[in-house]
Amino acid sequence: MKIKCIITDDEPFARKGLQGYIQQIDFLDLRGTCENALELNSLLKQESVDLLFLDIEMPYMTGIEFLKNTPVRPRVIFTTAYEKYALQGFDLEVLDYLLKPIPFDRFLKAANKAFDYFRQQQTSVPAEDYIFVKADSKLEKIQFADILFAEALENYVAIHTSGKKIITHLTLKMLQEKLPATSFIQPHKSWLVAIDKINSIEGNILHIGNYQVPISKYQKEEVMEKIVNSKLLKR
Repeated sequence: MKIKCIITDDEPFARKGLQGYIQQIDFLDLRGTCENALELNSLLKQESVDLLFLDIEMPYMTGIEFLKNTPVRPRVIFTTAYEKYALQGFDLEVLDYLLKPIPFDRFLKAANKAFDYFRQQQTSVPAEDYIFVKADSKLEKIQFADILFAEALENYVAIHTSGKKIITHLTLKMLQEKLPATSFIQPHKSWLVAIDKINSIEGNILHIGNYQVPISKYQKEEVMEKIVNSKLLKR
């Protein structure tokens, strides 16, 4: 398995050091280096990558500001000289937080953590049957079995369960990575749906209780195939 990555740091010495580290690790595939978040934003429109080694304090836009304003993004390892941003890194669900100067053994530990993360994602088997999400300054536990569907709201996601609606600061892609792939489908770029909660299908609409979820015309064939194969559609 190869992990495609990008370095973003305004310090040439830091970029060179990280580049040298990456060259020593066979499962990391460096696809580019950037001096700031604006360059990174442009590169991500051209290059599909898995992981960012991202500095925080940079000209024009900090690494944290970049993440908060980028709905769809790769996973991130922060590389910074400032410990004070660690809590914000946790809130943004970064894979790791490296403090400069970064020794190679600590970098290798972070790289191995990323490898384990992506290997687990490939298996599509969740370790638990629930997730915790941050909502209203607290962590909410949500059982997979209680989820009806989720709707993207820019940088937020509204998760509709059998009992309530929970709004959390996630992208739909980040939520999808946390859910079992065999139990949920994405009928539209802005929606995720629990297959076993679908009551009926009418044209390009999924009916889930009193809710209606659209099916993209470009994804209908794939969606229908997944629903039929799951054998979980309610009669």
